[in-house]
Amino acid sequence: MNIEIERYPAVNVMTPAVRRLDASVSAAFREGIAQEINAEPKSLIIDFSRVDFIDSSCLGTLVSLLKMMNGKGDLVVCALNPGIKNMFSLTRMDRIFTISPDRAAALSRFAS
Repeated sequence: MNIEIERYPAVNVMTPAVRRLDASVSAAFREGIAQEINAEPKSLIIDFSRVDFIDSSCLGTLVSLLKMMNGKGDLVVCALNPGIKNMFSLTRMDRIFTISPDRAAALSRFAS
């Protein structure tokens, strides 16, 4: 699975380059993000600007990744389309995850 990575001093931005994050790619998605968490422990922004759809397996993967961060930094998700944002609200994941409207707002959280 292709995940684009941009590195900044305080945070790395990871953008999944797929339209759908579902059960067929959730393991590869988890592995790609987990490698980054283990290799360079600092805060992460996951940019969903290219993703049109996620399912429950992706939400489970995100929870797993959040647990994996455990003190290594913050995990912020950004650029959720209305359908994905609604899924976060319905499952109350919006209370667990830090959600920013776009990449610029997410990056501003880590500005010195």
